[in-house]
Amino acid sequence: MRFNVDGKAFQQQLQAVSKVINAKNALNILDNFLLKVEDDVLSITGSDQENVLTVSIAISQSEGDGVIAVPARRLLEITKEISNQPLCISINDQTKEIDLQFLNGHFNFMGIAGEDYPMPRALEGDIREMTLPADMVLKGIENTLYAASTDTVRPIMMGIFWDIHPDDVTFVSSDTHKLVRYINSEKAPGIEASFVLAPKPANILKSLISKDMAEVKISFDSKGCIFRFSDYVLTAMFINGNYPNYTRVIPSESPFMMTVDRNSLLTALRRVTLFASKASNLVVLNFQPNEVLLKAQDLDYGMSAEERVMCEYEGNEMTIGFNGTFMIEILNNLKGDTAVLTLSDPARPGVYSPFEKEEGEDILIIQMPMQVL
Repeated sequence: MRFNVDGKAFQQQLQAVSKVINAKNALNILDNFLLKVEDDVLSITGSDQENVLTVSIAISQSEGDGVIAVPARRLLEITKEISNQPLCISINDQTKEIDLQFLNGHFNFMGIAGEDYPMPRALEGDIREMTLPADMVLKGIENTLYAASTDTVRPIMMGIFWDIHPDDVTFVSSDTHKLVRYINSEKAPGIEASFVLAPKPANILKSLISKDMAEVKISFDSKGCIFRFSDYVLTAMFINGNYPNYTRVIPSESPFMMTVDRNSLLTALRRVTLFASKASNLVVLNFQPNEVLLKAQDLDYGMSAEERVMCEYEGNEMTIGFNGTFMIEILNNLKGDTAVLTLSDPARPGVYSPFEKEEGEDILIIQMPMQVL
C-alpha cells in the first residue's frame, strides 16, 4: 500500500481525530490511529470505545487498498515537524513496516495489523434522523456546555440534554447551581425525541464544527448517535438515565427586573469576588431603582469590598446572595451588550437573559440564590 498526501492537511486531520483518543486506554490498540485507504481516499479513525471519530482526506497516486494501525503519538510528533511538505507513505502489508518520505529524507517505523481495531457500534432498532444547520448545533453546544455538571456521582447531569420537538430543539444543561435552557427554532426537526449527549463528544463537536459548514446530519437510536458533517463522522454513546424535569425549576413569574450593561456588571463582579470567602464565593447584591450594590467579605482574612453599578431596576428594593464565581461564568457566556436579570424574592432563583434576542433563539439562565447571613 502506497499513497501521497498533503502534509499540512494530513497533520491537521490527525490533530482533529486525536481529540477522541484517551491518554490511557484499556485496549492497547486504541493508542493508535487506524488508517484505511480505499479508492484514492484515506480515512483516519480514532476511538476510545464509546466514541469513534473518522475523517476522510483525498490522496493521490495511491497503489493498493488496505488498513493499518499506527501509533498515534509517534505519528503526530513526526507530522508536526514536516507538516508543510508533501508526503509519500509506503506500507508493507506483510511486515507492517511504514516508510514516510518527505523532501529531504524519510522516517521508518512499525505499525500493527488494523483488523482488530474496534469498529463503531451500528445503530439498531428505532432509528431516528434529522438534519440541522451546523450553526444551530454549534450554538446549542456553546450556550450550554459550560453549565453541565462535573460531578461523576450523577453522570446524567454531566451531559447536554437535547429535547427535540417538531418545531425546535431545546438544549439544556445544569450542575444544580445553575441551569441553561437554550431553544433554537432555526430549522424544524420534524420529530419528537430526546437524548443526553456526553461532554466529550460535545467538546469534539464544538471544536470541529465551524459556522461556514452547511449542515449536520444526525442519526440516533436509544443508545447512541452518529453525527455526519463535512468530512467527519462522529459516533457517540448517550449517557443512560432520565434527565430531570428542567421546566419545574424555571420560575413561572419573576416580576422584578434589572437591566444593566453586561460588561460593567461583569468587571465589577470580578473585582468584588476577589474579596469573597473562598469557601462560598458569596456576593450580596442590593437592588435599588438606579443602581445595584455589590458586597463581599471574607471574615477569616478580615477583608471586604463594595462596588456600585448603574442599572435600571423595576421592582421592590431587594437584597439577594449569589455565588460570584458562577455569576461571572454566566455573564461571560451571555451574549449581547445588555443583560437582564429578573427576580421574585431572595429565596427564589434569578433568571438571566440577553436584552437583544436573536431571531429563532430563546435563552434563559437560572442561578440558585445563597443564604445571606
